Order: sequence, then C-alpha cells, then structure tokens
Amino acid sequence: MTPIRYELIKTCKQTGARLGMIHTPHGSFETPMFMPVGTLATVKTLSPEELKEMGAGIILSNTYHLWLRPGHEIVKEAGGLHSFMNWDRGILTDSGGFQVFSLSEFRKIEEEGVYFRNHLNGDKLFLSPEKAMEIQNALGPDIMMAFDECPPYPATYEYMKKSVERTSRWAERCLKAHKRPNEQGLFGIVQGGEFEDLRKQSAQDLVSLDFPGYAVGGLSVGEPKEIMNRVLEFTTPLLPANKPRYLMGVGSPDSLIDGAIRGIDMFDCVLPTRIGRNGTVMTSEGRVVIKNAQYARDFTPLDPNCDCYTCRNYTRAYIRHLIKCDETFGIRLTSYHNVYFLIKLMEQVRQAIREDRLGDFREEFFERYGFNQPNAKNF
Repeated sequence: MTPIRYELIKTCKQTGARLGMIHTPHGSFETPMFMPVGTLATVKTLSPEELKEMGAGIILSNTYHLWLRPGHEIVKEAGGLHSFMNWDRGILTDSGGFQVFSLSEFRKIEEEGVYFRNHLNGDKLFLSPEKAMEIQNALGPDIMMAFDECPPYPATYEYMKKSVERTSRWAERCLKAHKRPNEQGLFGIVQGGEFEDLRKQSAQDLVSLDFPGYAVGGLSVGEPKEIMNRVLEFTTPLLPANKPRYLMGVGSPDSLIDGAIRGIDMFDCVLPTRIGRNGTVMTSEGRVVIKNAQYARDFTPLDPNCDCYTCRNYTRAYIRHLIKCDETFGIRLTSYHNVYFLIKLMEQVRQAIREDRLGDFREEFFERYGFNQPNAKNF
C-alpha cells in the first residue's frame, strides 16, 4: 500500500484544472497547493505554529543542505524531520540534485553519480541515487524525490537526450535503494528541457516504473514563461491522472495560476521568503517594494485586502523602517505576509475550480496585477 494517495475531487469545466486531495502519513491537504520551503528544516524566520495558522499542509526541506548540516544521522537520531523540527504535517524532501548542479562550481557527472565540492568548505563529496535514498530515508519525509540530473538552460538536444536517459536509469536505482516504501512515497522527476519528444520519453520511462507521484523538473531555470507553459501543456497529460503532479521550483503568482490550469497539483519555491528578506511583498494590487521612499509616511497595511497577522497589525511605514534598519522583525513580517499570500492565492484557485471559473479568475488577477502588460514587473 503506497503511503501517498491522490484523490480527484473535481475538474474545472472552464480550464480543465484539477481540484484534489493528497493523503500522506502526516495528514491530507487539498490541491492545487503551494509548499513553503524550509531548506534547513525551517522556513526562514517563521515558526511551524505560524505556518499552521496560515493553513500550510506540507513544507519542503532540502536533502543536500541537511546532509551537510546537521547530517542525516543526527536528524534520524532525533526521530526524523517531523520530530526534529516539531512539524506534524506533511514534509517533502528534494533529492539534492538541483543543489549539486546549481551550487557547486566543480562537478563531474558519471554513471555512478556526481562528484562535486561542498559549497561550504570545498571538501570533495559524492552523491548517487543510492546515497540520496539513504539520506532521505533517514530524514523521514512523507514524500521523497528521485535523484536526477537537472540540466542547465539552454542545453543542446544531444546533451539533453543523454541526460534524460541517465535520469531514467537513476530513477530505477532509486526505487531499488528505497528502504521504506510503505512509509515514504518516492516521486519520479520528468526531465527533457523544452524538447517534446524527450519529455515524452522521460515521462514514459518513469510512468513504467509506477511511482506514487511525478514531478516536472528542469523548468523555472531561466527559460521564458511561454516555454514553461508550452512544456507543461504537452508534459502534464503524459502523467497518470490518478497520481499527484508536482512542478518544482515555481512560486510566482502568475505561474502558480498558469500551472494549475495545466493540471499541476503541487508547487514549491523559496521566492516568498527570499524577496521578503529584500523588502519586496506580493499584494492583491501587485508588487510593492517597501524600502522605497514613497512608503515612509504610509500608515496603511501592506495589502488592504489581506487579513494576515502582518496586515492586521503593522503599517507600511513601520515595516519600511524595520527593513531599512536591518531589523529581523521586519523580515519576519514581510516573509509571513508573502507566504500567507501564496497559500491564500491557492485557496482562491481551488474555489475558482469548484465554481468552474478559473479562466475568469486568471483574467481578473492578471489584469489587477499587471501581468497582461507588455513590460509587466515580475518577481
């Protein structure tokens, strides 16, 4: 019996988007949904209690970073990530593959795995499908990701073809090395860049292995939004309708809506906390850079249409003051608001699917946010 189960509740007549429920050993949550990212077993500046207040049903932690600090053995001794970080809802861990390819200047990809240098101290390290499974089995998340190669954008067809074939072989090795299949669900990752035939090959290879869920990887790595949407349009239908579909590393409001319309159930991104630390917030009226001088005497909330803790209690002028003074509380307030904003946006998306009007919701949101403008500011 797989520990991860997807239940389809409704399909939007206007767009085909799916309203569903994912059941995990640590609770169930509705989809489409956004996962806050807790790279080092914490969503930066936010407590687990605050994330629960917002309605987060699952968060993401990072295999690579937790392997380096504090070490997966220590997390295992603590009783696994749930116990270690005092979070009793769902957890997903990525495979570490993306970090190996994005953080390490020196790396050598071989069939057995990847040789690279620790980005903290330069030590030589080796990560393979088997090692990624060992680490994730020790960390104990509800959902684990297969170890894949995340190729750069752009990449040649020849490179991408070899990469896809290697990712498929590694996926098979991950399944064999997975020691807790009745307690943790392992998802496969579809790669293939912008090449339709390679995405098809990757999807067919992974679906034949019968993973309990599937991710679309290799997007949001620098390609234009139009390419990402086009890739989703031909990739998502290749994945089983009775299993979760996860778009990795995507968190801008427009892409969450467009991804849901193209059949995606799960999203994650560091975006809300990262831009929050820089003093940028998402609001119902568009992007606000709170450090700007125009907010020095603005005694209104960050977002007049938001009922989060930040907006109920603090003004733009005060938050600007905190951010300008490098006060941690300012970063907490902007991060809280941004994560809340995306969790509530996905609630609105789910409601729009229930009411068969997600296409209309998209038009209204894009108009209000200015995403329809030729030079629209993105995040």
